[in-house]
Amino acid sequence: MAQFSKKYYIFLIIFLGALSAFGPFVTDMYLPTLPSMAEIFHTTPSLVQMGLATSMLGLAVGQIFFGPLSDKFGRKPMLMASMILFAISTVAAIYSPNIEFFNVCRFLQGLGGSGGIVLSRSVATDCYTGRELAKTLAIIGAVNGIAPVTAPVIGGLVAQAVGWQGIFWILFAIGVALLLMCVLFHESHTAERRYRGSIASLMKNFPIVFRMRYFRIYVAMYAFTCGVLFSYISSASFVIQNYYGFSELMFALFFGVNAMGIGIGSALSLKFRKITRAAMFGAAGVTVTALLQVVAYLLLDTFVVYEVLTFIMLVCIGYLLTSSTTLAMDEGRSVVGTASAAFGASGFLFGGIVSPIVGMGNIMTTTVSTILLCAVCCLTFAIVTVRRKTVDSSVQGA
Repeated sequence: MAQFSKKYYIFLIIFLGALSAFGPFVTDMYLPTLPSMAEIFHTTPSLVQMGLATSMLGLAVGQIFFGPLSDKFGRKPMLMASMILFAISTVAAIYSPNIEFFNVCRFLQGLGGSGGIVLSRSVATDCYTGRELAKTLAIIGAVNGIAPVTAPVIGGLVAQAVGWQGIFWILFAIGVALLLMCVLFHESHTAERRYRGSIASLMKNFPIVFRMRYFRIYVAMYAFTCGVLFSYISSASFVIQNYYGFSELMFALFFGVNAMGIGIGSALSLKFRKITRAAMFGAAGVTVTALLQVVAYLLLDTFVVYEVLTFIMLVCIGYLLTSSTTLAMDEGRSVVGTASAAFGASGFLFGGIVSPIVGMGNIMTTTVSTILLCAVCCLTFAIVTVRRKTVDSSVQGA
């Protein structure tokens, strides 16, 4: 484990938490404005939701490049490049003449934001191992929980005051602030540990990580967890505002309270002696709440029931996000930048697939159906993880 002064350790945790929170800020902050943006751009809800999908696609694709490149050139240069790209694309989005141009800018925003997400995991893995890594990721997860809490609340208030463009000016300011914080960051991937091959050969590391024994399972578990999460994120504003009739500000408050569940689950995951057990508990919890959501929608369709079940589901997602990330990053630390890229990209790619799906047809029907399907798949991979680890332990003990 790396040794830091207490002052720098606090800075590092805040910095990594803020970088990992880039995803929630990019995706969540303008959520309260989605219904109104359909009217502003004279388009359909599905096409407006496509901006969410393109940003997640950018968050996925960008990680595939920033992660491996950081193995060769270091974390700090890639962080600074990603923040610059984010700032430029955010300004371009503000002056979008139509929804198509806006969605392209959202993709570029995602590319820029992806650097912070993939490299926050890489830096943590550079510095820590085992349970210390799990502890650091859980702390980052708790800090990360602040982003979904504050982002839609700020977005709702700003949207009511100055419209959606104001939200993107705030995102621009956040990007600039993180760029300035990069100056204080000490490079964690020293020159002697960097990849010596060519840039082209970096891509050959992806088959290496996917040949790792458990890595594929952890990636699949994380991807389906993100499927559940982004099904909720992309539908929440329409469900809470249009379906249940609440205002933009009330949506932001409910969304913020729900997001706290992720931070709670992330912190509680450390209570388990074995990280695989935390994953199993989270997957089982998500599946049970998804089943109850289907039953509630068919028999007892009230907002209170929807809200309670959603909060519990997000607590369970917190367990899964921390446990699957820790397991995957420990498994792939020999090529940590590439492993972090492959892992993170899978989640956002899957999120980009499910986001437009929940906007098709009756939004409540498609949302609860998609969440249930992803939850069952996630539980399946969690069961496989626990069983394979148990078998391995038995064999080693023999």
